[in-house]
Amino acid sequence: MNLHEYQSKQILKQYGVSVPKGYVAYTVEEAVEAAKKLTEETGYEVWAVKAQVHAGGRGKGGGVKIAKTFDDVKQYASDILGMHLVTPQTSAEGKLVRKIYIEQNIFYDGPSEMAEFYMSVMLHRDSGKNMIMYSPKGGMDIEKVAAETPEFIFTEIIDPKVGLMPFQARRVAFNLGLSGKAFKEMTKFVAALYRAYEGSDASLFEINPVAKTKDDLIYAADAKVAIDNNSLYRHKDIAEMRDLEEEDPTEVEAGKYDLNYVQLDGNVGCMVNGAGLAMATMDIIKMSGGDPANFLDVGGTANAERVEQAFRLILRDDKVKAILVNIFGGIVRCDRVANGIVQAYQNIGEIKVPIIVRLQGTNAEEGKDIIDKSGLKVFSAVTLNDAAQKVAEMV
Repeated sequence: MNLHEYQSKQILKQYGVSVPKGYVAYTVEEAVEAAKKLTEETGYEVWAVKAQVHAGGRGKGGGVKIAKTFDDVKQYASDILGMHLVTPQTSAEGKLVRKIYIEQNIFYDGPSEMAEFYMSVMLHRDSGKNMIMYSPKGGMDIEKVAAETPEFIFTEIIDPKVGLMPFQARRVAFNLGLSGKAFKEMTKFVAALYRAYEGSDASLFEINPVAKTKDDLIYAADAKVAIDNNSLYRHKDIAEMRDLEEEDPTEVEAGKYDLNYVQLDGNVGCMVNGAGLAMATMDIIKMSGGDPANFLDVGGTANAERVEQAFRLILRDDKVKAILVNIFGGIVRCDRVANGIVQAYQNIGEIKVPIIVRLQGTNAEEGKDIIDKSGLKVFSAVTLNDAAQKVAEMV
């Protein structure tokens, strides 16, 4: 589950990570009031006006502005609220901005220079351990840094049995080129950031930039956080932060029926039971010359209601030219799945795209017989090669 920046910073603050003060606003009037409140609390009259959407690269898309007067806040809030923000991480249509974050300015005068770093905490898949990835060259061009100067990207692998060690936090600060007060502040920042990552059961904490102010304080100037959905049952407060308006409506609808659905860009719809079989089915579609339009796992109870809802979700996509149903009858019997497919087809009405059904496992022959005798525009397959060939013919 992805979080907005302001929500991410709420979690960071709970674990002792330094974040700038800020307030979320849904209207221009609320934005101006938030700026006035921040001035009373901080004494500074410069603010960041930030679009709140589930996408990175907001600054490049015009979703982050620095305001130096209350009139600026009003103007930028008016410009950003309601815009369709297009960034490198959105579609061409962009994302509708429904709320903004008004944040205190941390780029103030001081005895030393400002600096921006990159830092993230995530799983290191090769070792199966957590890692902190960081760079002294943070900011909007971090992707370019990684591609062109990978020597500026550092990693710190963390053994989960012992957690982050103090010497590792110090090594991060050293590799970022810090000394004195900034060095000490960074070691505290790194330790708190890792606590936040572990404590919230996150799959990603990305801070870009981590800002060193001119008086050597360290702040999370931005924050991108993804929480492991499987852990939300023990984080009720975080689960309540879910913003359904930012998620794909089809995927939200699928969740209501406990269907594991992910929208893709292809032309062949998939309905499968089991994640591994779903991945193999997507490979088969690619090998046949098609492209998967979705990942859809109906789970072990592929009854008529779930199958019908799965069909309806797939058919929402106008790009779908055929549907491949690939079911292994272990927990669920293939004849029951076949009856569910026929019943779902009849309930939906005319389905204009061909449906290819491959059933294997318990009562597979009976299931195939039901499909073949249904009289519907449904084609049965026995092997994966049969299914691939039929997909190729349909697409």
